Amino acid sequence: MRSSRSQTGSVGYACVAMLPVVAVWHVLVSMALVGLILMHSGRDAGLGGMGFTPQSQGGTHIVERNLTRVTIVLAVIFAIDTVVLFRMLS
Repeated sequence: MRSSRSQTGSVGYACVAMLPVVAVWHVLVSMALVGLILMHSGRDAGLGGMGFTPQSQGGTHIVERNLTRVTIVLAVIFAIDTVVLFRMLS
């Protein structure tokens, strides 16, 4: 019984110690996600409409597709981070 208390206490302490790190990471990911979403605009605006690269046959720019991919990856990281932060706080 005594060993289970010490294990639970050390895990709880590690979780509490990591909470500020995860919270700061969450804020940074949130700001980056907002920035990426704001870079997306209508069809002829934003990075896709600036003409950095010639249009592909699909009608979208390579830059716009890469921006969409990065946004999706960051959104998944944000979702996972939100769940981890929720678990740490509960």
